[in-house]
Amino acid sequence: MIKILFKYFLFSIAFLSAEIGVIKISDGFDKPIYIIPTPNNNSEFLVLEQKGVIKIIKNNKVSKSPFLDIRDRVHRPLFPGDEMGLLSLAFDPNFNQNSYFYVHYNDKDDNTIISRFQVDGKLADKSSEKNILTLSQPYSNHNGGTITFGIDGYLYIGLGDGGSVGDPEKRAQDLSNLFGSILRIDVNSDKPYIVPKDNPFTHYRKFKDEIWAYGLRNPWRFSFDVLTGDMLIGDVGQHLWEEINIEYSGSGGGNNYGWNILEGNHCYPEGEDCSSDDYMMPVYEYPNNANYAKTLFGIKQPNMDGCSITGGYVYRGDDIPELYGRYIFGDYCTGKVWSILIQDNDVINLKNHTKNIMDSMGKKEFYLSSFGQDNNNEIFLIDYNGTIYQLVNI
Repeated sequence: MIKILFKYFLFSIAFLSAEIGVIKISDGFDKPIYIIPTPNNNSEFLVLEQKGVIKIIKNNKVSKSPFLDIRDRVHRPLFPGDEMGLLSLAFDPNFNQNSYFYVHYNDKDDNTIISRFQVDGKLADKSSEKNILTLSQPYSNHNGGTITFGIDGYLYIGLGDGGSVGDPEKRAQDLSNLFGSILRIDVNSDKPYIVPKDNPFTHYRKFKDEIWAYGLRNPWRFSFDVLTGDMLIGDVGQHLWEEINIEYSGSGGGNNYGWNILEGNHCYPEGEDCSSDDYMMPVYEYPNNANYAKTLFGIKQPNMDGCSITGGYVYRGDDIPELYGRYIFGDYCTGKVWSILIQDNDVINLKNHTKNIMDSMGKKEFYLSSFGQDNNNEIFLIDYNGTIYQLVNI
């Protein structure tokens, strides 16, 4: 009995003193912006490079042959901060039967493209592309990013407000267009897609049936909690606030997250009068106080929170028990990484993991372009400068 208690005591001390850091998985990538495991294989991952190349990591080594190279049709990033290019990938829930996967990119004419490819053998068939959705972008920024399947089997697509500054045409509040929203579509059809009958705006003649949620500025990264099905959205702010929005599973959609009437919990522009009664307020916000231009030129900005939120995942893995149930997110500009507990639509605990992560990297700065999640729900971090890391206890 004494031995059992002693072992429990030692485990408790280790648990309380555990520090979270990262280990390097692979490097040498050109502007990596997303990582996703291949279905049913936790030793193989795909890494998306913004220019239009998808590379394979197998057993932590990069394969010589790319999984897919569509540089011939993808906008090539031309300057620091270019938000266009290849942005996201999602495997079909029935991939083992149909070998389908979906990508989100901007084409050479800067249109947003959602399309489907098929895998032939171990690599994607470049000629198999089937267009699902094309959207002409009015400006070059705020293209959104994530596409992912929900637990309902439908494809969710994050779209920005169309760009420029402050959403000048108020697209994010206009349900007659698709901008500034998250779409929900059914791709299990002979047609490019159909709209699920229980989408929230299917009974309104002038509204776009595809819209599931709206009032978003630039939902670069959003995800579903694999346990609960809750959607968590990191919405990139304009001038003053970065925000995290949550939609609880079973809500039925239709939430308006407030942009461009609100930025975070605050009226936009600052000093304007507004009411928050009709909007879903963010569950968390932090100051947009780092200078983006300085970030692009690599100028250090100490004591800043950030300027561009990178949404992450609710941790549901086994390797880091002290993180279980916490939402992990960060900021592109400062490389800061935090985690929060959300209960009853309120944040009850915030932890800053930045120092330990930076120390384990051996770096003083990095640019957090995206998180990733493997088939065991462990978490990855992507440095836009070219390196993939895994979150671990150290």
